[in-house]
Amino acid sequence: MEFAAFADRARAIEETDGDLAVVAAVADLFAAADDDLETLARFVQGRAFPAWDDRKLDVGPSLCHEALARAAGPNVTADDVEDRLADVGEIGAVAASLDLDGQQGLSAFGAGGGDDLSVADVHEAFVAIATASGSGSAGAKADHLFGLFNRASSAEARYIARLVLGEMRIGVGDGTVRDAIAAAFLADDESVEKNEEEDDGEDDDGAQLTLSELGEDADAVEDDETEAFERPPEDAVTAVERALQVSNDAGRVAAVARDAGRDGLGNVHLEVGRPVGAMLAQAGAITDAVEAWDAVAVETKYDGARVQVHHDPGGETRLFSRNMEDVTDALPEIVEFVADRVDVPVILDGEALAVDDDGDPLPFQRVLERFRRKHDVARARESVAMELRAFDCLHHDGEDLLDAPLSERQARLETVLSEGVSESFVTTDADEIGEFEVEVLDEGHEGIMLKDPESTYSAGKRGQEWLKRKPDVETLDVVVTGAEWGEGRRANVFGTFEVGVHVAERDTAAEDGSEYATVGKVATGITDAELDALTERLREHVATEDGQTVRFEPAVVFEVGYEEIQTSPTYDSGYALRFPRYVAVREDKSPDDADSLERVERLASE
Repeated sequence: MEFAAFADRARAIEETDGDLAVVAAVADLFAAADDDLETLARFVQGRAFPAWDDRKLDVGPSLCHEALARAAGPNVTADDVEDRLADVGEIGAVAASLDLDGQQGLSAFGAGGGDDLSVADVHEAFVAIATASGSGSAGAKADHLFGLFNRASSAEARYIARLVLGEMRIGVGDGTVRDAIAAAFLADDESVEKNEEEDDGEDDDGAQLTLSELGEDADAVEDDETEAFERPPEDAVTAVERALQVSNDAGRVAAVARDAGRDGLGNVHLEVGRPVGAMLAQAGAITDAVEAWDAVAVETKYDGARVQVHHDPGGETRLFSRNMEDVTDALPEIVEFVADRVDVPVILDGEALAVDDDGDPLPFQRVLERFRRKHDVARARESVAMELRAFDCLHHDGEDLLDAPLSERQARLETVLSEGVSESFVTTDADEIGEFEVEVLDEGHEGIMLKDPESTYSAGKRGQEWLKRKPDVETLDVVVTGAEWGEGRRANVFGTFEVGVHVAERDTAAEDGSEYATVGKVATGITDAELDALTERLREHVATEDGQTVRFEPAVVFEVGYEEIQTSPTYDSGYALRFPRYVAVREDKSPDDADSLERVERLASE
């Protein structure tokens, strides 16, 4: 597919109202994708590579702005691009507004050659950017990116710039892609016949409406008609959902659905060495768990970092963070611990915990010292020791266990490891749980986890089957979206940080149309040393600067404590954190993992 055709479809999707109409438009795109299906299934969500892939473009706003300016010609500078960004607020609109035709006579670097960009050309350039390494990597990335912009039309540049910075902004999330795959490739004869018999599924002339017609003219279709013709069969959605959970790759799942149908999706399994999304917990109380379930599985909640262990006795042991980044090299003692004790292929879920010489837990900040470490790991290992506390088994000796109940998964875990397993028990007694919580807190741990013993493992999902109880200060994980320079002795560092939470897909809660709605400003709880480190880290993510105020591309997540959440007209979220206080940078979380406005609303109503 020509990239111009993809850009046209992306713009149409962006301008489409209604979730079902968006599904229809994306399904049409997938049906027309041919050899580019895997790539396009990722591109629509702003991903250059599968979610589990450790290849990253690693292109910051500055490099993107420089490449755009270079492609626009000698009269445009990176500062000009930043000025336009300050005016329009979105890099795609800036790219589309530039005259990128002036340098068309030059040969594009790494973009495939020729005048017309294809989707494959863009993908190949992204691979080249992601794999550039060494002392000249920044220059190589810039050349490849310039090559793309140099060959792009204004419409194409809009989406290349967004893809490069991971900000597709067309309202397509995981659920949309899931439903679009099912609609495009799994609408079997039975469901088609059912739809044809529905009177509501016809236009005024009695003709069957196609997905394409619905996607292009969604406003002309009544709600009952879009319901009948755009919603894929429930069992098809379930088949796609399961394949997405175990593969963590929408591109691969789309291709399998197209080429092998539901039977092929049923043959998609976990693979040792390919991480999957972690199952997540939500805050809850002991009484919530006791009343909801027949029994409660109770575990220690460690103040560590989530780690997914992939062990192949005939190959290697690899560790992945909650954000699916490879942290194997940073945690050699956990690799050795597993390799010495496990003799079958497994995928384990657990926590990496920092401990002192007596085996007592150390604060979470000490864990981060090891997760960040890329050099001098041996020296860091002497300073901060790490131990594994495994609490789940997702795959055991060739068998996937995601659909097995927690009780069975933990039984498998105990056959794999006789030590390094999280302390746990099953009970129906709320008092027993409370007594255990006191013991755990006295030992220096964070709290307890409460789980339904019958719960399956919902990879990448947050549900009510796992509850976390932390009796200390309430916290939110928020994205740093802006800052103000300090004053006096802090004039050279950021002194106050603006933070925000996710808004729902296609929501307009954020006044500027961004993905994040502001919930407050954080200036307390940060030492001078931390301010220096945070300023250095955030400089590369500055998108715009106006006097004392800067805006950041979403990249860094803060854990912020607060006393309560109040309704407030001050911020575009409609809420404000009372007495917000910086706790830590969540190195294990990306902006996509930050808390949502929906959760803020729920907490505020409690």
